Amino acid sequence: MKYGESAFDVLYLIFAICTGAFILIKRRNKNDVIMGTAALVLGIGDSFHLVPRVLNYFIDNDFTWYLGFGKLVTSITMTVFYILVFWLYKSVYSRNDKGTKTIEIIIYILAALRIVICLAPGNNWFTGEGTVLWGVLRNLPFIVIGGIVVYLYFKVRNEDKSLGKLWLYTTLSFAFYIPVAFFAPLLPILGMLMLPKTICYILMLVSFIVKSRDVE
Repeated sequence: MKYGESAFDVLYLIFAICTGAFILIKRRNKNDVIMGTAALVLGIGDSFHLVPRVLNYFIDNDFTWYLGFGKLVTSITMTVFYILVFWLYKSVYSRNDKGTKTIEIIIYILAALRIVICLAPGNNWFTGEGTVLWGVLRNLPFIVIGGIVVYLYFKVRNEDKSLGKLWLYTTLSFAFYIPVAFFAPLLPILGMLMLPKTICYILMLVSFIVKSRDVE
């Protein structure tokens, strides 16, 4: 089990970071810059949690602090990732109307609220003693952001073939993530749902790659 999970985690990180670097190197427009940056934020952010997780399998040491710090970093970088996905929506679909600007402000407020809650000492990141209450508090704003992103991309799902399923991948990623975020402290086996959640992220990155290769 540890070998399979570790190999998957490492390959995912390599794929995410290389995807971001590739898109940025080959960038042709603003969309590529957003997608490449989003992929790098995703890969580098997740590495803070996944690298200690992999090392924990093979090194006899206490990684509680490093795993907690990694979860904190990942919580923040995932928030930034979905802000970038929203920016991609604005850029690709040329949405800059009053309604979109209002939604953007709401997303920024929710993102700031989530980050503030994530930084609160009650999360007990570094001791591994997280509670369901704090998991709910810090993830509610994040889930609302995800819901907004899903709604926006669902509305335009037929307007761009490359990103047409982004709403679905985002929906599934949150569907797998919510049980972990809320109930993993009570039922650790739910952590297994992070595997299909990660597959959803890989599919999102594949959508970015396809979009970056679209002929103008």
